[in-house]
Amino acid sequence: MDKKSPQIEAIVFDWAGTTVDYGCFAPLDVFKEVFKIRGIEVTDEETREPMGTLKWDHIQTMCNMDRIAQLWKDKFGRLPEKEDVDALYADYEPMLLERLPNYCTPVPGMLELLARLRGQGLKVGSTTGYTSKMMEIVAPGAKQKGYAPDSMVTPDDVPAGRPFPWMIYQNAMNLGVGNMKHIIKAGDTLSDVREGVNAGVWSVGIILGSSEMGLHEAEANAMDPDELADRMEVVAQKFKEAGAHYVINSVGDLDKLIPKINARLRNGD
Repeated sequence: MDKKSPQIEAIVFDWAGTTVDYGCFAPLDVFKEVFKIRGIEVTDEETREPMGTLKWDHIQTMCNMDRIAQLWKDKFGRLPEKEDVDALYADYEPMLLERLPNYCTPVPGMLELLARLRGQGLKVGSTTGYTSKMMEIVAPGAKQKGYAPDSMVTPDDVPAGRPFPWMIYQNAMNLGVGNMKHIIKAGDTLSDVREGVNAGVWSVGIILGSSEMGLHEAEANAMDPDELADRMEVVAQKFKEAGAHYVINSVGDLDKLIPKINARLRNGD
């Protein structure tokens, strides 16, 4: 019986901040705005901390943050409740849907990476913190610009979003990959990394263009190299602490990992 050497069969990517929307700014700006409407000023750091999770869950996590909860209590005389999260989300979704068409551009290096992966016969899946309704805008917009994965799974398709592993499992079924160690998950947030770890796949954090870096492409390009390197190191450390097997500078570097991981698989790792 001919035994094929174990090797990577599929890459599962995140969307915003990983494959499209450099810096993951579409959701960030809208989260801040829906709180601001209610007189609550939230910071970029607070807003980005839950990034990558289902958007309702993201708002709930923000409402449970000590500083934001106290601001809410000072403003409204009580801590935020589920009904408040529902109301914030009710404002958030239509506002985001209106803006999403402007945030579908693939990040630098993504289209070239996609061509190389397809040239190697690898399958491409995707997970996201966006709902199906949001992806009905993002996916066609990205496809028009050249990016379309073989499988797309949203939190609406499974029992729960990140950091639970269900979206990766569904991608594995969609792509016909039976061994989770033959999959790489790549993303730009801590919840992406944890999703990959929880699914038992190779989990990779991407620094440049990420929500964790929180920079526009022009800002990153113009930054003092030493300052940029320092900020990248901080993000890399966060990914490693979240359990990332590998951390890479940009999405275009991802296929350089494949021979290394294939060698580890052959060695029984």
